Amino acid sequence: VATGLAVTGMGGDVLFIEVNSTDGKPSLQLTGQLGDVMKESAQIALSYVRAHADQLGIDPESLNKTIHVHVPAGAVPKDGPSAGITMVTALVSMATGRKVRAEVGMTGEVTLNGRVLPIGGLKQKLLAAQRNGLTQVFISPRNEADLDDVPAEILDAVTVTPVADVADVVAQALEPVADAARTAA
Repeated sequence: VATGLAVTGMGGDVLFIEVNSTDGKPSLQLTGQLGDVMKESAQIALSYVRAHADQLGIDPESLNKTIHVHVPAGAVPKDGPSAGITMVTALVSMATGRKVRAEVGMTGEVTLNGRVLPIGGLKQKLLAAQRNGLTQVFISPRNEADLDDVPAEILDAVTVTPVADVADVVAQALEPVADAARTAA
């Protein structure tokens, strides 16, 4: 499970992305009332993870399963590209067994080659991050100018980390390998 950030009609909110895999033919199953753009983000995320499995420390065979991506609050429609880095992070977490750090949130569109693109609603998303106890949020470097609109008390409570490559988000957002092995023991 990875924590993303979203903007709703009520302002900013956290968005949990759950990923699981089951034996079966390699496929991608999406649930949670996802709109077309968000479905495309999930497909891009999986394509990126498959193409960069070695770099991400993933056994490619672990991705040859039915992969299920669910975004809870299934009755609430969701759309937009900004959960791309959250989906990549959740997929890598599932494939490596490394948990996502609970205090971390993220928002950014991701490309097939892993670039993190800017998103809208950063102020509302950071307010939601602070309200929900997140202490670090990853964003696109191209959103740095939007930080001028964010109240100082939010920036004091939440460390905002601009990251241009989604592999860097994964490296910082997941528990270290030693911790994952210790947790599993």
